[in-house]
Amino acid sequence: MQAPLHSPTPSACPRLALFDLDHTLLLGDSDVLWCEFLMDQGVLDRAAFESRNRDIEARYKAGSVDPAEFANFYVSTLAGRTPAQWEPLRQQFLRQVVQPRIPPAALALVRSHQQQGDQVVLTTATNHFLTELTAIHLGIGEVIATEPALRDGVFTGATTGVLNMREGKVTRLHAWLAERGLALAGFDSTGYSDSINDLPLLEAVDTPVAVHADARLAAIAAERGWKSLRLD
Repeated sequence: MQAPLHSPTPSACPRLALFDLDHTLLLGDSDVLWCEFLMDQGVLDRAAFESRNRDIEARYKAGSVDPAEFANFYVSTLAGRTPAQWEPLRQQFLRQVVQPRIPPAALALVRSHQQQGDQVVLTTATNHFLTELTAIHLGIGEVIATEPALRDGVFTGATTGVLNMREGKVTRLHAWLAERGLALAGFDSTGYSDSINDLPLLEAVDTPVAVHADARLAAIAAERGWKSLRLD
C-alpha cells in the first residue's frame, strides 16, 4: 500500500523530520540481515551466531533486550578488520539485501519532507558503518547512529559513546542539535518509528508517527491518537 505523502501544516518554526531505519524505512532489520548475510558468505559461523541472532532479535522486538548487549553483539561482527577490508562486503550487502527492502513509498516520504525544506535525519540503533550507505541511498545526509570503536584503524568489536537506542536516541539527538547551536524546541519536529524501543523519541517530538508499528507501540499510538502509516 502506498502511504500518503507528508503534508505539513503551516508553521513559523523550521521543520525537523527524524526517521528510524529498521522496519520503518527498511522492511527488515539491518543488524539481523547483516548477520544473516555474513553467515551466508561464510564469514560468521552459523552454529555460533544463528540462534543468538534470533534470540536478540526477538528480545529487541519485545523491548526487553539490554541495549549494550544488543549493540555490542552486532558490532562484534565487525571485529578484527578495517573499514577498507569490510567495504566490498558492505557494498554487496547494500545492493543485494538492503536496496530491495526499501519500498518506493519510503523514498517518497523522505523526498516529500526534503521538498518542503525540512531538515531530515536518519536516527538508528544500528551502527554508523553499516547504515551510512543506506542513508546515502535514501538521500539522507545526516545520520545519528551507534558508533563502533576503532583501535589503530581496526574495528574492536565494541561500541563507543552513548548508544543510539531508547533514551539514548533522545540524548544523542539533543547533543547533535547542540553541536550546531540548535535545540529541539526550536523546531516543528516529526518522528517516524515502528518500535516500542523508540517510544522516548516519539514522545520527545511534536508529531509522532507510528510506521508498521509493533503491537505495544500500535496500542499506545491508538490510545494517544498518533498518526499511523504503512509504507509497504
